[in-house]
Amino acid sequence: MEDLGPNSPELAFSARYFTYRFDKEGNAEEVSFHVSAFSKEEAEALATGLLKEKTGWTGGIYRYRVYKSGDYRYVTVLDQGREMLPAYRTLIISMIGEGTFLIICFGFLTYVSGKLFRPLEEADRKQKQFLAKARKEFQIPLTVIGANTELMEKEYGTGEYTQTIRRQVKKMSALTKRLEGFSVFKEKEGEKVNCDLSMISNAAVEACRSRYEERKIGLTAEIEEEVLVKGDEEALQKVAAELLENGLKYSISRLCFQLKREEGHVVLRTMNDTTLPDQNAEAAFDRFSKLENASDGDGMGLGLSYVKDIVKEHNGRVSAIVKDKTFELRITL
Repeated sequence: MEDLGPNSPELAFSARYFTYRFDKEGNAEEVSFHVSAFSKEEAEALATGLLKEKTGWTGGIYRYRVYKSGDYRYVTVLDQGREMLPAYRTLIISMIGEGTFLIICFGFLTYVSGKLFRPLEEADRKQKQFLAKARKEFQIPLTVIGANTELMEKEYGTGEYTQTIRRQVKKMSALTKRLEGFSVFKEKEGEKVNCDLSMISNAAVEACRSRYEERKIGLTAEIEEEVLVKGDEEALQKVAAELLENGLKYSISRLCFQLKREEGHVVLRTMNDTTLPDQNAEAAFDRFSKLENASDGDGMGLGLSYVKDIVKEHNGRVSAIVKDKTFELRITL
């Protein structure tokens, strides 16, 4: 714009523009007018509006400059649409090309992810079918064994061997019942509603307190009141129960069950004494994982993996750590 003065002889041949001159009182006078996109009234109004500016763009394709010469101020507006047209075309072509590329990439990734994850989904489905079938297969012989044991006791009396059989049948029956819950969790996922996690936690603690007393394990509960979360109430009941069940296996003499609000989240935590060395123990949430110091060797290592699945369905996180002879399980919702 430096050479686009009001008297430049090239402007008439190289550009579409107009120039207005303003005196000290702000009166406008047309100097040159070589554009058809504006009427003279529109051009004068635009020039008057730009008088306090210096340089810039208006209307997307019109570049203006305000400069002073003598006692007058000049406003020149230059149409650069013709010069910018190739740039706009390049931009549009680039956007179309990038959009096409993104669509192709999205389609490719969708195809690849389907190939990758479909086998995992199929494996998960087969695993649930296996667990459901295993439960049924176990249930039949356990029922027969229990009935035969009862007949033996009626005929020969109760003895050490029949009592041992009854204990093992009871444990196996409990395991098959838990297998049923693992196999149908996702298929029977309940509706998400507002749940009173405080009430759920208190009920779980009271339900298992006698078992802790039998094992001579001190059970304390620190549960805040009216802690509400949105979720599947039945599933959350199972989470609290599984945490306490896990405590029976791994506690030596004490367990603390906590429910608190921390930094905008709801935290469910159990802490018990342990003989394990300090370590990150998140493998406890893996399927079939059993830590070394479990007092009950009859578990299958599925309880905490079930908890992890439920927490994941509720957009939560799980963690486990051993520090200073304390085993801490933490669930954040």
